[in-house]
Amino acid sequence: MLSELTVAELVHETALGTPVPGGGSLSAMAAAAGAALTQMVAGLTAGRKQFEAVTPEMNELAEKARCLRTDLLADMDRDAAAYTAVMDAFRLPRETAEEKNHRTDAIQRATREATRVPLAVAEKALEVMMLAGTAVAKGNPNAMSDGAMGAMLARAALQGALFNVKINLQGIQDEAFSTQLRTRAAILETRAHELETAILSEINL
Repeated sequence: MLSELTVAELVHETALGTPVPGGGSLSAMAAAAGAALTQMVAGLTAGRKQFEAVTPEMNELAEKARCLRTDLLADMDRDAAAYTAVMDAFRLPRETAEEKNHRTDAIQRATREATRVPLAVAEKALEVMMLAGTAVAKGNPNAMSDGAMGAMLARAALQGALFNVKINLQGIQDEAFSTQLRTRAAILETRAHELETAILSEINL
């Protein structure tokens, strides 16, 4: 599993010049790191006397961040598996008409899945951004830089995941599917931009 590699191993594997792991898996990793930093800020806030008023909110935030972190780490492998399936589909035989039709169908199915996975990563990254924004605004100010970093990692992860969505949609023949996912991607981009602006306005460093 990619998430079980050391940092050095993951960086090495990414640098090898093979398609997997690539931007999709590392987008999921960046969002997971953002969730971890957000959880960290919550942990440095909850239970301290001066932050007693926000302790329940910080405890809830920490649990949400933990769940997202776990799921996003699993998305590293989901993304790699989805793209591997696309490559496998392209390698199918195409000598006969039947083989060609089977290959085309397999490519389309695999590419749709390879589009759904990064879209889900982008949606989770947006959730991380929202949690990080709360951590920045209400959390321990001594950890504000950590919360800010968590938000920006999630922001980069969201954009990276949407890049993958868009490039994979270029190979989709189903117009209804493409339109639906492009619409969802556009909504995510707009919301991420709004959140980024709001979070940056809260950072006083």
